[in-house]
This record gives sequence, structure tokens and C-alpha cells, in this order.
Amino acid sequence: MKKVNLFPLILILIMLLGFSLSRTLFTSLMEEPIDTSRAIELINGGHIKKASLVKDKLTLIDDDGKGYRTIIPMMLQNDFYNDHLKDQVEEKNIVFAPQSSADEGLFSGMLPYLIMGLGFFFILNMLFRQARVQNNNVDDFSKSKAKRFQPSNGKTITFKDVAGLEEEKVELMEIVDFLKSPRKYANIGARIPKGVLLVGPPGTGKTYISRAVAGEAGVPFFSISGSEFLEMFVGVGASRVRDLFKEAKANAPCIIFIDEIDAVGRKRGTGLGGGHDEREQTLNQLLVEMDGFEKNEGIIMMAATNRPDILDDALLRPGRFDRTVHIGLPDVRGREEILEVHAKDKPMGDDVDLNNIARRTPGFSPADLENLLNEAALLSARANRSSINKDMMEEASIKVIAGPEKKSKLITPEEKKLVSFHEAGHAVIGYNLKKTEPVHMITIVPRGAAGGFTYSVPDEERYYHTRSMMIDEMITLLGGRAAEDLMLGDISTGASNDIDRVTKIAHSMVARYGMSKKIGTLNYSDDQSQTFLGNSIGHSKAYSEDILKDIDTEMREIVRYCYDKAIEILKANKDILITLANVLMDKETIYKKEFEAICSGSYNPEDFKDEKLNIY
Repeated sequence: MKKVNLFPLILILIMLLGFSLSRTLFTSLMEEPIDTSRAIELINGGHIKKASLVKDKLTLIDDDGKGYRTIIPMMLQNDFYNDHLKDQVEEKNIVFAPQSSADEGLFSGMLPYLIMGLGFFFILNMLFRQARVQNNNVDDFSKSKAKRFQPSNGKTITFKDVAGLEEEKVELMEIVDFLKSPRKYANIGARIPKGVLLVGPPGTGKTYISRAVAGEAGVPFFSISGSEFLEMFVGVGASRVRDLFKEAKANAPCIIFIDEIDAVGRKRGTGLGGGHDEREQTLNQLLVEMDGFEKNEGIIMMAATNRPDILDDALLRPGRFDRTVHIGLPDVRGREEILEVHAKDKPMGDDVDLNNIARRTPGFSPADLENLLNEAALLSARANRSSINKDMMEEASIKVIAGPEKKSKLITPEEKKLVSFHEAGHAVIGYNLKKTEPVHMITIVPRGAAGGFTYSVPDEERYYHTRSMMIDEMITLLGGRAAEDLMLGDISTGASNDIDRVTKIAHSMVARYGMSKKIGTLNYSDDQSQTFLGNSIGHSKAYSEDILKDIDTEMREIVRYCYDKAIEILKANKDILITLANVLMDKETIYKKEFEAICSGSYNPEDFKDEKLNIY
């Protein structure tokens, strides 16, 4: 409804009302009150030019325009008019107002009240209009904020656009087939899952594949974030849930997708304090709408989260979200397919091998891979290149992992020597252990928060870690601290991150994975699912203080063994360690082939004048 600005009209009415009242007041102030005898005297003296008698009020105006007024008693009005006023009107040409002037006086007396009444009418009308607008705003406030995507706008996303999720697409294809042919399932008595929960780390494509389901099925797709249900006002979230399902029922068959559902679907009864919980009321309404007394035929619920452990159990029971699809990180083949999708609109050089990049990026999510190619494109544009070559891809991959180079950062020769031996210690130990990842690059150029960086790339995908692999990883991590201690006779804070990682690995081995003979195959790690303070209160630990001491003792023994092993390896390869550190101090960055030549004893500096030579 279009709003009408009534302020100018109201202002005019107020001005008219003020003018009328001021005129009446001014006129009444200009009239001099007199008694009847004085009025007769003025009339007989011939000084009166105008006269009017309205009801009991006699008004006289003399030659100078001065006004007089008096009250004539009702019983004397006729006598006064006949004996004094009538003759004087005829003889002295007094202008006498006719009897109709009484009506005019009545109207002029009522005019201010009429104007005032009209003013109040328009003001009240404006207030009622504003009230209606506010009511409409309240209604809009409680409506669902879901965005509707209609897969018929020429930009439909289908499963062909989704790379690296082949098994997941097979799981979701059943939903698509039901939306296309619901009668086939109804005839055989099958019930299609009402809700599909997509679970996986951030950036793995949960939202993207849900839109592909809608695109394949050709049905409306309602998308909303879990946080959009909640507001500071009680009852708004539940109202939005009701409005969302009302709109979905009107457009069935359709898909409702709730992103980050853990914002509204967390376990009830957690946290401290009492009172009314708006989030729990919203969750209750969502549970009722998904599977209550009313049936929601043709509505498929999809939701995404990376924290399925904190969701309410009632949300995950059959009849609600009764199917869980895990969207994990892609393997090497999936990463290559994803890189090919994102490389379509970018000019790639002939020397770029996407398969090689896929093998060197384990643990990368689809979002990370897209960001990798985008960083390479930005670096190429900054260097005024017309295409993305191998060097740009190399720098982009290191930048995404460790951060940009900080070549302008000034470091002292002592710090440069310390960082060189630290990184050389990591690399030499990694080369001499069998179950570590091969070193791809070593640099002492600061990147991000690190003073140096040793980049290792696995030869193959690993989904499990053995005890020996974890021991070798800890020995390699402690190699930097061991090299400082062995070669410089001092230690620094540069190993703080390495020590953090070693501590976590040792604790997991002892308390979580049961890899300690003394502790046994029991899990003593903290329950990571207790994400709320209210859940942890009143829960006692399932082990004694003696167990904690044993865990600490076992962790120290494992770490001490790893550190002693690192010192042992570095002492046996002391010459290689010194050579590698000197090359690092000179060139700052070396790559795989040069590093392997140093470690094998076949190093010739002339063969590696170009630092970008054979970096793979």
C-alpha cells in the first residue's frame, strides 16, 4: 500500500484553525464592554455607523471603527429595538445587520470547531493508516525468509556440474527419481526418505549438490539458513517455520534446504539458565512440521551441517532426517575433476598438469581447489601474463597452504642461520625415515606466521595412520628443535607449532587410539561431543587421577623416544645437514630434486643454477 503524506494538509488546517481563533480572540479584545444605558447614549449621539443584535448580544461600531458590545436582556430586546434602535436606523442611517446574521454568527462561532474536528479526523486517519502499516510490517517480520530458486531460468545446476562426488550423487538420485515419478514408489508401497542430511567438512559442496538435486528434479527449491529462523523476539522462529512449510505445500512437489541446520537444531536442554528458549521453540515447530499430524506430501527436506554430533536426536529419527549422506573430502581423482571444472574458464598453460596438482593437494576441499586456481589467476594477472603457467600454480599452492612470501621482512644473519638449520633438520629426518611424506620444497623465506617452511607431498592417498607412521611424523616434527640443539647449542621458540602438533599426536595415541601397552586399548580422551557447558555439568570422568598420571607418563616417554631418535638421525647425517643449511642460507628456497641430490651425496651446484628447474 502506497503511503500518503498528510503532513502538508494537517499543517494547513492547523494554520487555518490558528487564524480563525486568533481573529476571534482579536475581535473580542477590540470590543469595549458597555452597559445598556451607555449603548443608548451612543446611539442617540449619532456616533454609531453599524449595529447588530444577535440573540442577546448587541454590537456597535462608531465612526472611528471602535467596537462596543453589551448584553440586552431577553425581556427588553423588543422594546429596545423598537424604541431606540429602529428609529435611529431610519433617521441616522445606521447599518443594521438583518436577522440572518444570527445564523452567520452561529456559523462563524462553529467554524473553529469544524476546522478542529476536521484536523482531528485527518490525524486519527493517519494514525490508523500507520497502525495498519505497522501490522503489515509485523506480518512481514514473521514470514519465512527462504529464497526460492526456480530451475527453469536457464541457469539450472545438475549433477553434470558436480564433480568428485559420484557415490553421493547415486544416493541422491533416488530423491530425484521420486520427485519425477512418485507413483512408481507409491504403487510398490515404498516410502521415500522425508529428509536428507548432508554431513561433511566446510567447503565440500553440500549446498551445491542440494541445488543440483533440485535442478535434476525440475522442482522449486527453497533455501534458507538455520540462523535466519531466529530473532530476538519470542515466537518469530516458529512462525517462520510455519510460513515456510505453508509456502512449500502450495508449491509441492518441492525441496526445502536448510543450510547450517545446527544453528536451530541443536540438542534441547543444553546450556545454563532457565526461561523460554526461542531456539528450542523453533526446533519444536520444525519437528512438528516435518512429521506431525499433518502430512507433507511431495516436500523433501534437505539440510547441511558440519556438526552432526550436536543435533537433537528427534531431528535424526526415521520420518524426519532419516537418511544421512556424508560429503567428504575428494580423493585424487575427484580433485582432478574439480580442478578441470574450475579451469574451464581460465587460460591454462601447456606446462600445467592438473593431475600433478591433484596429487599434491591431499586434504583440499572443492572450495580450496577453486581458491587455488583463483590465486593462480590473480598471480598471473599481477605478473601481466596472458595464461596461468606451472610456476604460478606452484606459487599459488604454497600460498594457499602457508601464506604469501614476506621477502621484505628483515632478519638478522643469526636468525637466518637458525631457521636454515631448523628447516634442514625437518627435511633430513624426513628423507631418512620410510613412512614420512617426501619433501617437495624447503624455504627459509617467511610465510604467514612461520619463519620458514618445509613442504611435503604424499605419494598416495592415506585414509588411516599406523602407530609407526605417527611415530615417524613426531620424529620429523621434532627434527627442527633437535637440529637447533645439536648444531647451535641453543633452542628457540620457532618449534612452538611443532611441539603443539607432537603433543596432540602423542595424546591421541595414548588416550584415544589405544596405542600404549601400559594404558591399554581404552579411550580416555575428552568427549568432544559435549559442546555445551550444560552437558558437562554433573558428568564425572570415567577414569581416576592415577590414569591421568599414567597418560602423562606415557606421552612423555613417547615424545622423549622421538626426540632422542631425531638427535640420533641428525648426528649420523651431520655433513648433509650442514650442506643443506648452507645451501638454504645462500638460495633461501630449494626444491625436491636439488634436495634429494644433497641427501644422496651427488650434489653439484652447477646443475641447479635455476631454482625453478625441475621443481616437480
